[in-house]
Amino acid sequence: MALFDLPLDELRKYRSESTVPGDFDAFWDKTLRETREHDLDARFERVDTGLSTVQVHDVTFAGFGGHPVKGWLRLPAGAAEPLPLVVEFIGYGGGRGLPHENLLWASTGRAHFVMDTRGQGSVWGAGAGTPDPVGSVPGYPGFMTRGIDAPENYYYRRVFTDAVRAIEAARAHPLTDASRTVAFGSSQGGGITLAVGGLVPDLAAVAPDVPFLCDFPRATTLTDRPPYREIGLFLKTHHGHTAEVLRTLSYFDGVHFAARGRAPALFSAGGEDQTCPPSTVFAAYNAWAHEDKTIELYDFNDHEGGGPFHEAVKLRWLRSYI
Repeated sequence: MALFDLPLDELRKYRSESTVPGDFDAFWDKTLRETREHDLDARFERVDTGLSTVQVHDVTFAGFGGHPVKGWLRLPAGAAEPLPLVVEFIGYGGGRGLPHENLLWASTGRAHFVMDTRGQGSVWGAGAGTPDPVGSVPGYPGFMTRGIDAPENYYYRRVFTDAVRAIEAARAHPLTDASRTVAFGSSQGGGITLAVGGLVPDLAAVAPDVPFLCDFPRATTLTDRPPYREIGLFLKTHHGHTAEVLRTLSYFDGVHFAARGRAPALFSAGGEDQTCPPSTVFAAYNAWAHEDKTIELYDFNDHEGGGPFHEAVKLRWLRSYI
C-alpha cells in the first residue's frame, strides 16, 4: 500500500477534532482514587528460567477493582542497587508471553517490567495469564466495543487503570528506582503508554510506538482495518448511536492524555500504516504537552514501524533520561 494519509507538512500541523470531555480529569481522578482503595498487594516470585544474565520474577498486583493482574519483572543478574526502570505495555491481542522472552531491556542493565493485558493474550505470542472478570453489554467481537455504552463501563478504563497500577507495582520492588521510570509500548501498548503519560505525573520519559487508541473520530472513518474497524462494524448494527459511542471513546483518546503529558517523549509512526494511520499518531504527538519531544517517521513502513531500526533509536535516546 502506497502512502495514503496526509503529506508530511500537513501531518506536522494536524490537530484532532476529538473534543475532550469537560469532566475528563475528574473521571480519571475518581477512577484511580477508587482503585487505590484496594491494597496494591504487589508480589514478586522468582522464576527458574535457566538464564544466567537475567533473573525473572513472576509478578501479581491488584489492578482495577482490585482484580489480580500479572506481569514479568526482569532484572540483570547480580543487581544489588536500585536500577532505572522500563515499564512496557503490549500490543492488541498479545500477552506477557514466557519468562525467557523479551530480554533486550534487561540486557542494557535496566529493570524491565512487562504488564499482561487483561483478557488478552490469545491472538499472537506465547499466551497470558490475566482474565477480565467484568462483563459487558453486547459488543462486536474483540475488545474495542466492550462496555462502550458508557465511559464507566468501557474496557479500556480497566486496562489504563491496570497500567497505572503496573507502574506502582514495578516501583515497589526494592531493585527499581522510581525516579528513573520510563514507559514504552507499541500499537495498543503505545496507546496505553500515552494514557500513563497523562496519568502518572513523574515519569522520566515515554516512548509510544505507532500508538493505537488515538484520534478516534478520524481513525474510525479513515481505516477499515481492525481493531478500529470493530467500532464501525458495531455501529453498522447499532445504527444511530455514533454520538454516544464517540462520547465514550473521548475519555480514552490518546490525544487527550497527550495534552497532559509531563515527560519527554519519543514517538514513531509508519507512513504506510493503515492500522494506526500516521495522522492519528501525529494528532497525539502534536498534542503532547512537554516541549522535549520528537517523532520518527518510517515513510515506507506499515504497522511494523521502524522495528529493529527504531529499537536502535530508542537505545540511544534512552541514555539521556535513565
